[in-house]
Amino acid sequence: MDSSIFVLDSFALMAHFGGETGGKQVLELLEKAEVGEATLVMSLINAGELAYLMSRERGRSAAESMLEDLKNLPILLFDATEERILAAAWVKAEFPVSYADSFAISLAKELNATLVSGDPEFHTIEKIVPILWLEQ
Repeated sequence: MDSSIFVLDSFALMAHFGGETGGKQVLELLEKAEVGEATLVMSLINAGELAYLMSRERGRSAAESMLEDLKNLPILLFDATEERILAAAWVKAEFPVSYADSFAISLAKELNATLVSGDPEFHTIEKIVPILWLEQ
């Protein structure tokens, strides 16, 4: 896999769906993915995190609508297999990141991809995966 693969975490998609500053960069990546210039991926664990964050912020109906929109975006969703769960566990054991974030990190490692986020928690893992930092 190459550097045109980007792993989106929940922070990135909250910025996109919330119309935040970093959402513009996410939109640019989505446009590149639409024309085959980039590949966007996300762990289903992070999609679940996105759902609960959106539900807390805007209610369950908005979260369900967002999940329908997510299905229509050029983002490949990766299952949480036993191997991926353990890879995330090893990341979580070594770095001070949330469990959900450890799935995004380990997926980026697996695919030799760039992680897309604005979450300052990811500063601790910059040495193991490249990060495309979203504006805030």
